[in-house]
Formats: sequence, C-alpha cells, structure tokens
Amino acid sequence: MSDDIKMNGESLDISEQRRQELKKLFPGVFTETTGTDGQPVESIDFERLKSELGDFSDIYEGRRERYGMEWPGKRDCMKLIQEPSRATLKPCREESVDFDTTQNLFIEGDNLEVLKLLQKSYYGKVKMIYIDPPYNTGKEFIYPDNYTESLETYLAYAGLMDDEGKKFSTNTATEGRFHTKWLNMMYPRLYLARNLLREDGVIFISIDDNEVENLRRMCDEIFGEENLLATFSWRTDGNFDNQAKIKNCHEYIACYVKNVSMFPHPPVIDPNVSDDSKLFKSEIRNTVVKNGPKNPVSDITLPNGFPATFESGTIMKRSNNWPKYDENAVIENSRLVRPVVIKSGWSSKALLESFINNNFQPVEDSKGQNTRFEIIASGAVEAVKERSDTQSHVISVLTGFGGTQQAAAEIDELGLVFDDYPKPTALIDYFIKMNDGSDFIVMDFFAGSGTTPHTVFKLKADSTSDKNNINFIAVQLPEPCSKETKAFQSGFKSIAEICKERIRRAAKKIHEEHEGQLDLEDINNLDLGFKVLKLDQSNFKQWQTPSAELGADQLAKQLELHTDHIDPYATQEEILYELLLKAGFMPTEKIETFDLAEKQVFSIAEGALLICLEEELTSELIDTVADREPMQFICLDKGFKGNDQLKANAVQTFKSRSQGAETEMVFRVV
Repeated sequence: MSDDIKMNGESLDISEQRRQELKKLFPGVFTETTGTDGQPVESIDFERLKSELGDFSDIYEGRRERYGMEWPGKRDCMKLIQEPSRATLKPCREESVDFDTTQNLFIEGDNLEVLKLLQKSYYGKVKMIYIDPPYNTGKEFIYPDNYTESLETYLAYAGLMDDEGKKFSTNTATEGRFHTKWLNMMYPRLYLARNLLREDGVIFISIDDNEVENLRRMCDEIFGEENLLATFSWRTDGNFDNQAKIKNCHEYIACYVKNVSMFPHPPVIDPNVSDDSKLFKSEIRNTVVKNGPKNPVSDITLPNGFPATFESGTIMKRSNNWPKYDENAVIENSRLVRPVVIKSGWSSKALLESFINNNFQPVEDSKGQNTRFEIIASGAVEAVKERSDTQSHVISVLTGFGGTQQAAAEIDELGLVFDDYPKPTALIDYFIKMNDGSDFIVMDFFAGSGTTPHTVFKLKADSTSDKNNINFIAVQLPEPCSKETKAFQSGFKSIAEICKERIRRAAKKIHEEHEGQLDLEDINNLDLGFKVLKLDQSNFKQWQTPSAELGADQLAKQLELHTDHIDPYATQEEILYELLLKAGFMPTEKIETFDLAEKQVFSIAEGALLICLEEELTSELIDTVADREPMQFICLDKGFKGNDQLKANAVQTFKSRSQGAETEMVFRVV
C-alpha cells in the first residue's frame, strides 16, 4: 500500500502549518537543498527572508542581544507545541444531553492534548475564548511533572492506565522554578488557543497580581503587543471590612484580539452609565471650533443655504470671539441667506468642506458615521453625527459585575456546591456581548464550575439578547475533589462532574422558568444540550519505527500491532469520532447512516466525509462512493482483505474522478 493513502492519526502539524503560511507570504525564500541522505529537501533561506522584511543588519558572532521574554524551559515549550497528539476524544452518550443534535461540547481531559486535537477541526473558527486559569498562588496549580509526556501522564492521573510514576501535582511557592513552571504550563496552551481564534476573535484571561506581569509579556509575544485590547481591572464585590495591611478587591482580565483591525468597537455600554447620559441620545453634537498649536487659524466660506439650528436671526460681525465673522450672518428658514467667511482653528475642517461640497448632505467620517454640520445660535459650528443603534462604551475598570459570593449563590440556586472561586455569569455575559453577531463559538478550556456554559445558556434563552445561536466548547480536567470539600461530601468525585451537572441543571432551570409562557416553543427549540467527549488513547495502535536498541521480542510485538492495529475493545462510534476528528471535521457535525452497495456507510456534514468501517469492501462500494463525490472517503485497510488489486483500483478510481470534480476527492485508509 502506498503511504500517501494512509490516514495520519495525529493532530495538526503546527510547524508545517506555519511553514505553509510563511510560504504564501514569501514563496521566494524557500529553496531546495540536498539532505544528508542525498535527497532534495525544502529549506528556508533566512538571509533572503530578512532582506524581504527590510532587515539588512549585520549578523553578529554568537547570540545577539534582543528584547524579549525568556525563561528556563521555553525551548521545550516550542517542542511540545510542535509534537502532535496521538490521542482521541471518545463520545460518552450516557453523560450527554441531546447527543445527536446539540452543537455544544463538553470535553473531559487535559486541555493541552485537547487543544492539539481540536486544531484541525476548529482552526480559525472560535470567536471568543474566556479562561480562568490557575493564578499560581502556591496551592492549586495542577500540572504534569514531566509535561513532555502529557497524554500518558493524564491517562495515569485519570485512572485510564496503570500509573508508571507519572503524576500531576501542585506547584508550591517553595519550588525553585515557581514562575517558570506556570509559564511552561500556560505558554503552549495560549499558543494553540490563538490558532483556534477567528480573525475577528478575542480572548479574555482572568489573572491576579501573582502572574499578571508574566501573562502580559507572554501574550505580547504570542498575540502581538499591538493586539492588546485592554488589561481590565475588575472590582470584585465582597466583604472587605475585615482587617488587612492592604485589602485587595480587584483582579485583572487581559484581553487580546487575533487582529486588532478586524475586531470592531464592542456593541455594549458600561452598565454603570446613567440613563440620562448623552450616549443614549439619538445624536452626537460637538463643536468643530478648536484653537491651538495643532489647529492654526484658517478661513472657511460658508455658502448661502448652509443649515442652522434656529429659524431666523442674525449673528453679528465680530473679531473678539471664535469663530470670527467678517460680516453679519443672516439666517432665514434655518438657512444662511448669503455667503460668509469665518475664521478659527478647526477640528474637522476637511470633513466640513466635504459636507459643503456634497450640497449639505451628510458625509461619512473616519468611523463610518453619517455627519452633518449646523450653525448654532452662538455662532459656533457643530458637527452632528447620527448615533447608531449599537453604541460602544467600554471602560477599563469593571464594576458592578458581582464577585465570588454572587457566583457561589448562582451555583447554590442550582443545588450545587463548589469549593473554589467561581466567576459570576454577569462578567462572562458582558464579555460575550462585546462580540458582534449572534452565531458563533465561545470556548473555555479551564471550565471549572461551568460559568461559561451556564452564561451561554442564559443568553440563548434571553429574549432581549441577540446571542440566541451561540454555542460553547468547555474543557475541564477531571481534577479530584478533596475528601474534605463540600463537593465531595455531596457526591462529586471531580470538578468535571460538577461542571457537567451544573450545565444540566442550568438547562433544566431555564425550561422550568418558561413553563406556561407563550415562548415555550421557542425555548424548546433552543440548543440547551451538550455532547460529552473524553480524552483517551487512540483506538488505533501506533506503529513505532524499529530502532537498533529494539529487541527481538519487542520487534515481534510491534509487527503484531501492525497486523491488527485497531483496539479490539473500541466501539464503532468511538472509531467513527476519532476518524472524523483526525479528518478535520467538527465532532458536532450531523452524522447520518445509510447503506451503499449493501455496506453501511456514515455520512458526515451532508456527505462531505464518508466513512465505511466494514471489514470487507467491494468494487461496487468504491464506485458508488466515488459517484457521490465526497471531499474525503475513509475506510479500514483490513477491509481489502489483502486484495492489492482492489486497493489499487480504488486509488485510481478516486484519482480519475477527482480530475472531473470541482475539488479533489481524498481517499484514505486506516
């Protein structure tokens, strides 16, 4: 079998993805050299890349000094990012709600592995990410001792494989690498998270004084410091009358966008703005008279017909007030009767002249607002802008969004307990509303108690909200609840269990609150379900390249794995979900089952992907599938029963059909 039809069982190759992106921008810097084996190898001419970027500086001997953030282990972080995941996400119907129809995902597992696995399916598709990561206070930071063995460490931690000494533990302040361990944990996760964001995407990261400085520097590197939208200071409500040297009553939320030019003004107004604010008026009025060194005095001729705010009157010739009038300005029927020259410094002179040249019809300013100009009774000239239906007024200090006590009360209303420090739904609600649109994905890969999914459900059910079609992806490690906690005593073994139960009860509460109301049908049509997936080892045993150190017995075992590489305990649905995920399809895609040429075939995304898991394939099946022209077709290699001719014919069939199709049809076997 040709290797080019073998399906790659790994997550997205990040380094190769970056090379392809660079090649699109600078194709000329890629050159062909000869490798150590004598074969041609594509490499990057970094000197040419520098010149294309306008950098003609000399290269100094040794390492050049440069501004940036370095710490022990950072190089290993980059290696870890580029190491693909060979894990899978196994569906769990019994813990899900509306498994077959929901677009919401709850993923239980180590978020680093999960982020890798989602790269193919969700690359550039997530609108907003909110995370509340460990603050590194010296007691609650969970991390793998050897983070280069993330999957194996997680499986042992979760009890899915025998513990071979790999474990998760807490990062304490007495550790010699206290800050670096936190950075090594966060850096690869944020790097991979950026890949998932849309071009107009945004990420909000909660943090406190312990790591806010390191977080900012790290995010400046990953997202670009020009893409920092704000570092919000959140005034947390609570009891602050107890004694302390300094009583902290705030936290931070670092907010970065994927591309600052693509992220519009947030369509929200700070909730503390009073109802009588000018923000709620239909017009924005500001004088354009502005004198100063940057606004030298110049003449403007206002022609006859120039509009005024008053019906009739005369503005007398004057030289002692701005703007200065060289003669009387007579107004009749709210219009200037004859031209007049006025003198002043101006804040919008070019726009005013465009208005005059446009026959006094509104013109657009730099923000796209329709603007007109009028003379007012004092003689000043005002710019009048039409206020849009959606205003943007976000300030960097967040107040009135509650705190831990309010968040705990929200959980208590659902009959649950959470012993950590949850965030209030009002805070996440505000962040979600900062995004344009009503149909997008919100992600939280430190889901904790489930505040983000809960908030998404509340917005879906809010008749005054335009966010009724948003969906969530929540990721949470099955971190055990301590036996001393109220959560454990209430029957919850892990934080992931609390999160899932909160999502279920939040949906139930919404339904109960709308019973007997006219909009009950609309509520029933809302997607208040969620599909549970759990991180686990692949259903396909990985073939390892034999090494010189591999003994005869070990080599025999490898050959045996290669002969029958599918886990005998894997269900058909588990195999199906791994294949669609590795093929780059979302696990929320609609899956249909039907028969083709007397064989069962799974159709994903309305036929874009077809999968056949039958153990015996036929030429009739291959032809029938090819007739449907799917983007991809995946089948089991053992289904060919060693018939190389049938396999070769299948390869040729898809190759020839692709020549006449709009897009290439990909044929893969596993």
